[in-house]
Formats: sequence, C-alpha cells, structure tokens
Amino acid sequence: MADKKQTKRRNNSQDDDYNPKFKKMKKKVCVLCSDKNFVLDYKNADQLKKFINEKGKILPRRATGACAKHQRFITLAVKRARHIAIIPYTTD
Repeated sequence: MADKKQTKRRNNSQDDDYNPKFKKMKKKVCVLCSDKNFVLDYKNADQLKKFINEKGKILPRRATGACAKHQRFITLAVKRARHIAIIPYTTD
C-alpha cells in the first residue's frame, strides 16, 4: 500500500529529481562563437542594440547567451559606442 501512495505522488512523465519550481532552461549558444563571420563593431549601433535593453543597460550573459570572453567584448563595444554618442547612456 505504501508503494501505491508513492506512485500517486511521483510525476512519472519527468525524471526523479523533477522540481516544478526550477525549470531547466535550454542552454544558449554564443552568437560570436557559433558564427565566425559575425564581427562585433562598436560603430554599428543596430548590431549593439541586440545586447542592450530598452533603458540602455547592457544585458547579462544569461540573457545574451554569450560566453565570458565575448561578453567582455560586447561590454567594451557598448561602452565605446556610448562614449562617442552612437548609443545613448539612458533612454527616458
């Protein structure tokens, strides 16, 4: 009878360590690593807008999917573009 109660509680469609609070996210692949022809340029504002949000903040790695090396390049390019006024620091 104890086995019957356990089978009722267990969700058989998922594995044993299934927890509905924590959903597994699909791992994002770095855009710069996957596409060798993609060159990040601080002078191209349309390209950099993929890596900043509506307020002008730089998106984190978990949102962009970039690896650590390329996230540093993204950050540097956005900061350079802000400095020479291609991208605004903030949008109101």
